[in-house]
Amino acid sequence: GNSKMVLHTRITKLLGIRHPVIMGGMTGVGTPELAAAVSNAGGLGVFAAHNAGTPENLQKWIQKTRELAPEKPFGVNFTILPSMGTPPPYDDYAQVVKEEGVKIVETAGSNPKKWITLFKEANIITIHKCVTIRHALSAQRLGVDIISLDGFECAGHPGEEDIGNYVLQAKGAKVLSTPFVCSGGVGDGKQIAAALALGAEGVNCGTRFCATQECEWPESFKTRMVEASEKDTVLMFRALRNTARVFRNKTSEEVEQIEREMGAKLDFNQIAHLVKGSRGRQAEVDNDADGGIWSAGQVVGLIEDLPTCQELMDTMMTEAEDTITNRLISMTKDPSA
Repeated sequence: GNSKMVLHTRITKLLGIRHPVIMGGMTGVGTPELAAAVSNAGGLGVFAAHNAGTPENLQKWIQKTRELAPEKPFGVNFTILPSMGTPPPYDDYAQVVKEEGVKIVETAGSNPKKWITLFKEANIITIHKCVTIRHALSAQRLGVDIISLDGFECAGHPGEEDIGNYVLQAKGAKVLSTPFVCSGGVGDGKQIAAALALGAEGVNCGTRFCATQECEWPESFKTRMVEASEKDTVLMFRALRNTARVFRNKTSEEVEQIEREMGAKLDFNQIAHLVKGSRGRQAEVDNDADGGIWSAGQVVGLIEDLPTCQELMDTMMTEAEDTITNRLISMTKDPSA
């Protein structure tokens, strides 16, 4: 890229990456192609193990990422969430990760103790995603290498405590000794500079990397992200205490309507037909941005173009560096002197 300077942080060193930017291990869109594009652009590409579908396929995905981004670091995400059907074979996935010599794993969701311990014993660098300081502190006690502190702005599962990143990151700086990254709502270089100022060692971007050329989402989804404002997300499942932030479209507005009418009496079966994964996959096949549920964070309000991952990284890093070296440093000099 054309980036003049490089930001050196605790995580660029630890992960062996050029820029302190990690791609979120997203369901559905996290593919070897997208992960490799982010890694080639100087960040850490990540894909979710369960996206591969089977342990054999996970092995293929790992090998494919290595082919597409030779010698570049990448990570595999383990998101342990309650699933509507049979849970994915996480133990088999973990075996593949160890056998293939994967160096970095991101964990999220329930039972982090089992997974962090297992990967640490295999000398794998672990990143654990937390939405609360309490969980971050317990991950720190387990000896995790990096904490991904996930604010309320994020896509997917923001938890039930609704702490935005302006407070969450500053609190992380006060109480954590483990390096942490700011996750949720990040889409430009000013925010990267702000995250570093708040005490984070870098950022994690999910939604922003979906609005790129290399993301395999349909054009209609990407166009809607560009057109969207920061108000165009919906928080579903609040009454079920399993909150999910998704893009505001016809399907999620229908869910929102049912949830509003039912209030505390909501039963998951009243909305299951709208939110099921198969419906979402079909919407992708049909290039129908209204056809199903798809995750998106409030950062959609900042997305104005569909660059390549390399262009996005160069733009973000140039803006971050410019913010730090020109804008902030100039404020420390007395203009009248």
